[in-house]
Amino acid sequence: MSVLARTTDVTRRYGGVLALDRVSIEIRPGELVGLLGPNGAGKSTLINLFVGLRRPTSGTVELLGGSPADPLVRRGIGVTPQETGLPEALRVGEIVDFVTRHYPEALAKGELLERFGLTGLERRQVGGLSGGQKRRLAVALAFAGRPRLVFLDEPTTGLDVEARRTLWEGIRAFHDEGGTVLLTSHYLEEVEALAQRVVVVGGGRVLADDTVRAVREMVGVHRISLVAPVLPELPGVLSAEREGERTHLVTHDPDRLVVALVTNGAPFSGLEIRPTSLEEAFLTLTAQTPAAA
Repeated sequence: MSVLARTTDVTRRYGGVLALDRVSIEIRPGELVGLLGPNGAGKSTLINLFVGLRRPTSGTVELLGGSPADPLVRRGIGVTPQETGLPEALRVGEIVDFVTRHYPEALAKGELLERFGLTGLERRQVGGLSGGQKRRLAVALAFAGRPRLVFLDEPTTGLDVEARRTLWEGIRAFHDEGGTVLLTSHYLEEVEALAQRVVVVGGGRVLADDTVRAVREMVGVHRISLVAPVLPELPGVLSAEREGERTHLVTHDPDRLVVALVTNGAPFSGLEIRPTSLEEAFLTLTAQTPAAA
């Protein structure tokens, strides 16, 4: 199957609110796609359409060659929504057993728990888990049935750095085995670390859909970092940020800015020039995009 999931000219309204406006996206086998957008951009709505929790107002949604409304089709996917609620009185092992029994070829319980840093918690009641452990369990359950395609909506929200990286490794392991993932995240460094392809949505529309590198280059800005006691007024500075002794400048024309800096004669040291980060590209792409109405 050349495409695992597809939306074609999908529009979704909630009363008078236009959440998605003629959105067309394809997810192909083996991809790890990062879905980015500001709050209210339509990311969760798009995932809900893919997994059959919502239906489009117009347009079509395909999943694994069929309809997301078909329970047999949905058996081939895994999902971790933005908010989850697990029975507090049940033990971790009991929840895993319950979920895996819905699948003909589920992942072994021990392997699933180990992959997501939950080894040793099998007999712990969910109510006794920390917030981070509950979130890791919710993500782990998305992979329990050996799915072909996994949807993760803000999978690492609220996790510390170590727990986040444990989840990253679990997601990478699934992807390395040929699995396909669509994830949303407010942590852009997470998408930059995991995803090969990035889809940016804003105002209910797709603003960019390409590799991480291509999206960075799309906005055509560079980041200049230097140490300077005082900086003169410089041409073409889009934004400036002070971090300790260093100043970070974002510009479309780094050569012109450096020439102006040298010509001015202001003392500086430690000059660094690099392409924009994914975060800077994302902010540039979405800055002028109005919210969907």
